[in-house]
Amino acid sequence: MLVPPDADDSWVGLCADVLPVDEVRRWTATADCGALVVFTGLVRDHSEGRPDVRSLSYEAYEEHATGAIAAVVADARRRWPAIRRVAALHRVGTLAVGDDAVVVAVASPHRAEAFAAASFCIDAVKATVPIWKYEAWADGEAWGTCSHALAAEPEPHHAEAGSR
Repeated sequence: MLVPPDADDSWVGLCADVLPVDEVRRWTATADCGALVVFTGLVRDHSEGRPDVRSLSYEAYEEHATGAIAAVVADARRRWPAIRRVAALHRVGTLAVGDDAVVVAVASPHRAEAFAAASFCIDAVKATVPIWKYEAWADGEAWGTCSHALAAEPEPHHAEAGSR
Protein backbone atom coordinates (compact mmCIF):
# COMPACT_ATOMS: atom_id res chain seq x y z
CA MET A 1 0.00 0.00 0.00
CA LEU A 2 1.26 3.45 -0.91
CA VAL A 3 1.46 6.03 1.85
CA PRO A 4 2.25 9.71 1.28
CA PRO A 5 5.64 10.86 2.52
CA ASP A 6 5.86 12.81 5.77
CA ALA A 7 8.83 15.04 5.01
CA ASP A 8 9.07 15.18 1.22
CA ASP A 9 7.11 17.09 -1.42
CA SER A 10 7.39 14.26 -3.96
CA TRP A 11 5.37 11.04 -3.76
CA VAL A 12 6.36 8.35 -6.26
CA GLY A 13 5.78 4.64 -6.41
CA LEU A 14 4.29 1.48 -7.82
CA CYS A 15 1.57 -0.57 -6.18
CA ALA A 16 -0.52 -3.65 -6.80
CA ASP A 17 -3.45 -2.17 -4.86
CA VAL A 18 -6.05 0.31 -6.04
CA LEU A 19 -4.36 3.69 -6.54
CA PRO A 20 -5.20 6.15 -3.74
CA VAL A 21 -6.37 8.88 -6.13
CA ASP A 22 -8.42 10.78 -3.53
CA GLU A 23 -5.51 10.66 -1.07
CA VAL A 24 -3.15 11.89 -3.81
CA ARG A 25 -5.41 14.87 -4.41
CA ARG A 26 -5.67 15.68 -0.69
CA TRP A 27 -1.91 15.28 -0.11
CA THR A 28 -0.88 17.29 -3.16
CA ALA A 29 -3.10 20.30 -2.42
CA THR A 30 -1.42 22.86 -0.17
CA ALA A 31 -2.58 26.22 1.19
CA ASP A 32 0.15 28.10 -0.70
CA CYS A 33 -0.90 26.76 -4.12
CA GLY A 34 -3.76 28.04 -6.24
CA ALA A 35 -3.48 25.32 -8.87
CA LEU A 36 -3.77 21.55 -8.69
CA VAL A 37 -3.74 19.40 -11.81
CA VAL A 38 -4.58 15.71 -11.42
CA PHE A 39 -4.31 13.31 -14.34
CA THR A 40 -5.61 9.76 -14.05
CA GLY A 41 -4.97 7.20 -16.79
CA LEU A 42 -7.70 4.57 -17.03
CA VAL A 43 -7.77 1.11 -18.60
CA ARG A 44 -9.86 1.44 -21.76
CA ASP A 45 -11.84 -1.21 -23.63
CA HIS A 46 -9.70 -1.23 -26.79
CA SER A 47 -6.23 -0.68 -28.19
CA GLU A 48 -4.88 -0.50 -31.71
CA GLY A 49 -6.24 -3.48 -33.64
CA ARG A 50 -7.68 -5.02 -30.48
CA PRO A 51 -11.36 -4.34 -29.82
CA ASP A 52 -13.00 -5.59 -26.66
CA VAL A 53 -9.99 -5.42 -24.33
CA ARG A 54 -10.98 -7.14 -21.08
CA SER A 55 -7.94 -6.48 -18.89
CA LEU A 56 -4.37 -5.26 -18.77
CA SER A 57 -1.53 -6.64 -16.70
CA TYR A 58 1.34 -4.30 -15.89
CA GLU A 59 4.78 -5.58 -14.92
CA ALA A 60 7.82 -3.65 -13.74
CA TYR A 61 11.14 -4.13 -12.02
CA GLU A 62 10.04 -2.13 -8.98
CA GLU A 63 13.35 -0.67 -7.82
CA HIS A 64 14.36 0.50 -11.29
CA ALA A 65 10.89 1.75 -12.26
CA THR A 66 10.44 3.66 -8.99
CA GLY A 67 13.84 5.29 -9.49
CA ALA A 68 12.90 6.24 -13.04
CA ILE A 69 9.63 7.82 -11.84
CA ALA A 70 11.57 9.76 -9.19
CA ALA A 71 13.95 10.99 -11.91
CA VAL A 72 10.99 12.26 -13.95
CA VAL A 73 9.68 14.18 -10.93
CA ALA A 74 13.15 15.61 -10.21
CA ASP A 75 13.42 16.73 -13.84
CA ALA A 76 10.00 18.40 -13.64
CA ARG A 77 11.16 20.26 -10.53
CA ARG A 78 14.25 21.53 -12.38
CA ARG A 79 12.14 22.68 -15.35
CA TRP A 80 9.39 24.31 -13.25
CA PRO A 81 10.95 25.40 -9.94
CA ALA A 82 7.66 26.95 -8.75
CA ILE A 83 5.87 23.60 -8.47
CA ARG A 84 5.28 22.62 -4.85
CA ARG A 85 4.06 19.03 -4.52
CA VAL A 86 4.17 16.26 -7.11
CA ALA A 87 2.76 12.73 -7.01
CA ALA A 88 3.36 10.10 -9.70
CA LEU A 89 2.05 6.60 -8.96
CA HIS A 90 1.53 3.61 -11.27
CA ARG A 91 -0.28 0.32 -10.75
CA VAL A 92 1.15 -3.10 -11.46
CA GLY A 93 -0.73 -6.36 -11.68
CA THR A 94 -3.98 -7.14 -13.48
CA LEU A 95 -6.45 -4.29 -13.98
CA ALA A 96 -9.98 -4.33 -15.39
CA VAL A 97 -11.48 -1.84 -17.85
CA GLY A 98 -12.14 1.40 -16.00
CA ASP A 99 -9.48 0.87 -13.32
CA ASP A 100 -6.97 3.64 -12.60
CA ALA A 101 -3.59 2.63 -14.02
CA VAL A 102 -1.61 5.80 -13.27
CA VAL A 103 -2.09 9.07 -11.42
CA VAL A 104 0.00 12.23 -11.68
CA ALA A 105 -0.76 15.31 -9.60
CA VAL A 106 1.06 18.64 -9.47
CA ALA A 107 0.39 21.60 -7.18
CA SER A 108 1.76 25.04 -7.98
CA PRO A 109 1.01 28.64 -7.08
CA HIS A 110 -0.25 29.19 -10.67
CA ARG A 111 -1.95 26.99 -13.27
CA ALA A 112 0.57 27.36 -16.12
CA GLU A 113 3.31 25.54 -14.22
CA ALA A 114 0.90 22.95 -12.84
CA PHE A 115 -0.49 22.06 -16.28
CA ALA A 116 2.93 22.05 -17.94
CA ALA A 117 4.59 19.97 -15.23
CA ALA A 118 1.72 17.45 -15.04
CA SER A 119 1.73 17.01 -18.81
CA PHE A 120 5.49 16.58 -18.82
CA CYS A 121 5.36 14.05 -15.97
CA ILE A 122 2.79 11.73 -17.57
CA ASP A 123 4.52 11.92 -20.97
CA ALA A 124 7.92 11.24 -19.41
CA VAL A 125 6.63 8.36 -17.28
CA LYS A 126 5.11 6.73 -20.38
CA ALA A 127 8.29 7.30 -22.44
CA THR A 128 11.05 6.51 -19.93
CA VAL A 129 9.82 4.20 -17.16
CA PRO A 130 10.18 0.46 -17.83
CA ILE A 131 6.63 -0.74 -17.23
CA TRP A 132 5.33 -3.47 -19.54
CA LYS A 133 1.68 -4.01 -20.50
CA TYR A 134 0.08 -7.37 -21.35
CA GLU A 135 -3.40 -7.11 -22.90
CA ALA A 136 -6.25 -9.61 -22.83
CA TRP A 137 -9.13 -9.11 -25.27
CA ALA A 138 -12.06 -11.16 -26.61
CA ASP A 139 -9.98 -13.06 -29.20
CA GLY A 140 -6.65 -13.47 -27.44
CA GLU A 141 -3.90 -11.96 -25.37
CA ALA A 142 -0.42 -10.56 -26.01
CA TRP A 143 1.98 -7.83 -25.02
CA GLY A 144 0.72 -4.32 -25.77
CA THR A 145 1.09 -3.00 -29.30
CA CYS A 146 2.22 0.44 -28.17
CA SER A 147 5.68 -0.79 -27.20
CA HIS A 148 8.57 1.49 -28.03
CA ALA A 149 12.18 1.92 -27.09
CA LEU A 150 12.56 3.82 -23.85
CA ALA A 151 13.53 7.43 -24.43
CA ALA A 152 16.27 9.11 -22.47
CA GLU A 153 14.18 12.21 -21.93
CA PRO A 154 11.04 13.56 -23.59
CA GLU A 155 10.83 17.04 -25.02
CA PRO A 156 9.67 19.68 -22.52
CA HIS A 157 6.29 21.37 -22.66
CA HIS A 158 6.42 25.13 -22.30
CA ALA A 159 3.83 27.15 -20.42
CA GLU A 160 2.63 30.37 -21.98
CA ALA A 161 4.45 33.41 -20.69
CA GLY A 162 2.43 35.65 -18.42
CA SER A 163 -0.33 33.15 -17.63
CA ARG A 164 -1.49 32.60 -14.06
